[in-house]
Amino acid sequence: MAQLAPSPPGGDTIRRVLSEFQLTVTDEQVGQIQQYMTMLLAWNDKVNLTAIRDPLEILYRHFCESMYAVTAVPIKNGRLADIGSGGGFPGLPIQILLPKLEVILVESNVKKATFLAEVVREVGLSRARVIVSRYDELGEELTPLDFVCSRAVGEFGPFLQWAHSPHIEVPRVVLWIGGRDLEEIKKNEDWIWRDPIPVPHSLRRLLLVGERVHG
Repeated sequence: MAQLAPSPPGGDTIRRVLSEFQLTVTDEQVGQIQQYMTMLLAWNDKVNLTAIRDPLEILYRHFCESMYAVTAVPIKNGRLADIGSGGGFPGLPIQILLPKLEVILVESNVKKATFLAEVVREVGLSRARVIVSRYDELGEELTPLDFVCSRAVGEFGPFLQWAHSPHIEVPRVVLWIGGRDLEEIKKNEDWIWRDPIPVPHSLRRLLLVGERVHG
């Protein structure tokens, strides 16, 4: 007998946990988080979207850490590209909080991109779209952009060079990094780096915002 996927947390738990990140949500947004998480948990075994299996930990590590950028950076309106989106983090939780923001999810893995497109459709995220591609093969398909975000880019050097290039020219990059990555990233002089922002409930995770140096 197939094992049933675990269920997402209840609405009161979601509100309480998000409040620990200074975030508030409507009833509709709670429902969207639950629907998205239900799909993530159901797809996870066949597509391997996250190594985390516990719904409450998924809420903390994926949803809240992603949404925290809305208040900490802050991110408001405009166009945001999420590079290497994977299971949709940070782009889709940010889209749930900011439905007027235009979000582009860039994911080269076809199975993961298929999952993302299903979430966008089922959860009703009308201003999100998915591009199946390596980020470094993209240019005007993405522009103009206000933010480029990534939680899982891997090689920061090529990514930052691409984001600064004449093809993209994004004014701000937002990175979710480990403390050990900070020194390496700050060596890149194409960006003016703000002070790193510690992510609540995390010993090592930081939000790092870079402003593009012109010229």
